[in-house]
Amino acid sequence: MEKTIFWNVDTQKDFMEKDGALYVQGAEQIKHNLKKITDYARDKNIKVVNTGDYHTSVSKEISKHPDFKTTFPDHCMAGTEGTEFIEETSPTKIKEDNYVIINWTDDDFPVEKVRGFRNIILHKDNFNVFEGNPWALNILATLWPETVVVYGVATNVCVDHAINGLLEEDCKVIVVKDAIKELPGCDVEAILKGWQDKGVTLISTNKLINKK
Repeated sequence: MEKTIFWNVDTQKDFMEKDGALYVQGAEQIKHNLKKITDYARDKNIKVVNTGDYHTSVSKEISKHPDFKTTFPDHCMAGTEGTEFIEETSPTKIKEDNYVIINWTDDDFPVEKVRGFRNIILHKDNFNVFEGNPWALNILATLWPETVVVYGVATNVCVDHAINGLLEEDCKVIVVKDAIKELPGCDVEAILKGWQDKGVTLISTNKLINKK
């Protein structure tokens, strides 16, 4: 039987809420589908890797004079409410003590907790989770997923980096196309086609849930 994990990209308050520090316009439109996916993962006991920005004042992408391409104003700053996941995807909202947090500054990798807990929260300090947290590859090496189901924001930034990184590790990638949201002005169809050309499967939330 295929081994599948879910990969929840950056569904944090600073990106998903209208009053967030770096709101992705229209992100609230996918909240309903994000909740469906989250509930399904819980009901079926599917492991979820929840990636999230977790910056400091010296992070490379944080700038007082941002170009909004490689640098941005303060967002998802360590210890702030903006780093928290929205209610629809939050791995900590149900007090089941079933999650482990792995920060990019951690000295050790909690192998047994990654194996034992259903939710893994992976704090990162880069668009690309595989560059923003030195333990990201350890998670894949520990779980050995055959298939990774990806969703979250933003389509053309952190989601794209996550997908390309997973493909490089020979994972079969499925993207929930109605549970991602792009930045304004993005040619999302070109990005979706580019993923498909690399072997990514696109699927709707309802088909994902009915398929499993």
